[in-house]
Amino acid sequence: MLVVLTVGVVSLWNIGRTPVAVWAGGEGKRPGGTLVVVGGGGIPAPVASHFVGLAGGKSARIMVLPQASSRRDRGVSSVKMFKALGAQAQVVSLEDSRRAKGQIEAATAIWFPGGSQAALHEALDKAGLVEVIQQRHAAGLVIGGTSAGAAVMSSVMIPRSPESPGLVAGNTPAIPGLGLVPELIIDQHFVRRKRMNRLVGVVIDHPGLIGVGIGESTAIIVSGRRFRVMGKNSVVVIDSRGAKSGGADRGERQSVRGLQLHVFRDGQEFRFPKKR
Repeated sequence: MLVVLTVGVVSLWNIGRTPVAVWAGGEGKRPGGTLVVVGGGGIPAPVASHFVGLAGGKSARIMVLPQASSRRDRGVSSVKMFKALGAQAQVVSLEDSRRAKGQIEAATAIWFPGGSQAALHEALDKAGLVEVIQQRHAAGLVIGGTSAGAAVMSSVMIPRSPESPGLVAGNTPAIPGLGLVPELIIDQHFVRRKRMNRLVGVVIDHPGLIGVGIGESTAIIVSGRRFRVMGKNSVVVIDSRGAKSGGADRGERQSVRGLQLHVFRDGQEFRFPKKR
């Protein structure tokens, strides 16, 4: 198996005292509200405040969709956090899908707490809310989430770890997500849980997409075709655009040339312009 990782060139400049790394190339435009995507392990206070600000501050109406969790008190801690920051917030039950749709349509932001991303997507799909959320986001709705609530934002979603490690075609499970940022495959708890293997594998399986592994207590703020990092840990980007896969049938060893690896920290920015 041959895997070659090359480090892409970024340009650096200072905004205040914060160095910002920007991927060279045109940014491009894509409709959609800002995404606040947290890698789990606690939500940093500046990230929570930023999310509430994006949602409208004291005028924010945040709908918490906690169906990733099976806990009886699911979503309650998120509601408390946002209310403490001055926003209106409530848990959305999916027992009455019509009422849930109305709540989503009235929201200025949606928040997905953690749990199981597969369970969350299944619940939203069963309630007929996947398209509603996609349409509201396309119209500019701010959406955020942590852990499972981060992973569900991808089009290609990793629902769980492989049964055994190894860079083998089809080894990393992949199912449909919400597709709010279709260029990215988002993984969470990335550094602490040592998930490089599974993200590299799924990116090789899906050429042209970009894997983003977000560390705990860290977020990416996605706007258009760029994101900025907020938090104390790292964000790892595995970019398969321009890479050349050696081709492999399911179960065979993977190989690829020109896979690009980037590592970002707080305040740095990555752009992923549309390829022409």
